[in-house]
Parts: sequence; C-alpha cells; structure tokens
Amino acid sequence: MGEVAASYRRVCAQVAEAALRAGRRPEDVTVVAVSKQVDDERIREAVAAGAHILGENRVQEALEKAKRLGDLEVSWHLIGHLQTNKVKYALRLFHFIHSLDSMRLAREIQLRAEKLGIEVPVLVEVNVSGEASKYGVAPRELRTLLEQVATLPRVRVQGLMTVAPVVEHMEKARPYFRRLFLLARQAEEWGIPEVSMQHLSMGMTQDFPVAVEEGATFVRVGTAIFGACS
Repeated sequence: MGEVAASYRRVCAQVAEAALRAGRRPEDVTVVAVSKQVDDERIREAVAAGAHILGENRVQEALEKAKRLGDLEVSWHLIGHLQTNKVKYALRLFHFIHSLDSMRLAREIQLRAEKLGIEVPVLVEVNVSGEASKYGVAPRELRTLLEQVATLPRVRVQGLMTVAPVVEHMEKARPYFRRLFLLARQAEEWGIPEVSMQHLSMGMTQDFPVAVEEGATFVRVGTAIFGACS
C-alpha cells in the first residue's frame, strides 16, 4: 500500500472513531480529499484507495487537473472562494459548491445554471469566527441570505460551511463547529421553503475529528492525506 493510500485510510478510520464517540454513524460523514496543488499520481492513489470526492480551491487549476484525470469516477467539490466571473467555468466541472457567500454570487449561479439547464447544490459559507481575513456571511445575516437564495430555483441550499481559525489544539476549534451546528438547527426552525440543512462542511487536517464530533457531514482534508505541498 502506498503512502497516500495508507494516509487516506487512516483519516477515514479517525473519522469513524470520532463519529462513534459522538453517537453518530460513520457512513454519515464524507471525507473530501483536498487535492489543490497535489500531483496527478498522488490523486490517483487516493482515488484507488477509496476517495470519491476531490475538493479544489481554484477553478482554473481544477479544470486543468480534471482534463488530465478525466478517466476517474469522482465528484469535484469547490471548497474555496468563488468569484462571480468564474461561475460559468466552475459549473462545467463542480458537482457541489461549498462557498456561497453572497446574493450576488447566487444570482450569477442561477443565471449560468439556467442556461445549462441544471440545478446547483450549494452550502452557504458562514464566518462564525468573525475574522476579517475569512469569507462568509455573518451569522446575523444568514437568515436574510437563505430567504433570498430560496427564491432562485436553480440554486439548491443543502446546508452550511465554515472555516475555523487556526488553533494550536483542535479542542479550541470546537466552539466554532458547535456554533455552525446550532445555526443549522436554527435555520431548520425558520422553515424556509427549498432550503435544506442536510450538510455541514467543517473541519480540516488540524481539527477534523472535533468537527465530526460536532456534526460535520463533510470534512475537508488535504495535508493528512497527501502530505504538505510546496
């Protein structure tokens, strides 16, 4: 077994252990293998080991990579910030967008999706930490954005996403994941038509076990699978 395959399976085992600790089913949590800046050989090894979702941050890099890896049976998820002028390219590849953060972006996705005759599943990114360096809607603005996006028939909200601050120990990230979980439960109570809170995308290499314990359904893991990229 190669190094990447072993690492991927180790991450999956850690996810399963965290889910069981929280009284959850391991199969309800999906590992998004973050393949940005990862070479094709290592990506192929991860897919052969069972990775079926690849997460990318940049549209152009992902499109070029997908051409070379077109034989792989994988789903591509956009986990990075999406600019409105890249939407038309993003919808050619990505099956899921984790980073909807404005009505302007939602309208552009609606426009392009309508032309393509598709529906686009998205997660609304929430800046739960309040850090100026992070994208995402403020928690107090979430309901308004959800209500507005719900009017767009081609944009299908499936849940929420957040990026926790970088912390020295994963336990310090727990309050941010807990807040996203509680926001999702609150959003369910709002009962906005056509808005689902099925998914929570949270947790990365440094903190994904805690994210799973707090309700993540997608964890976005790169370094722990592929190693550090230069």
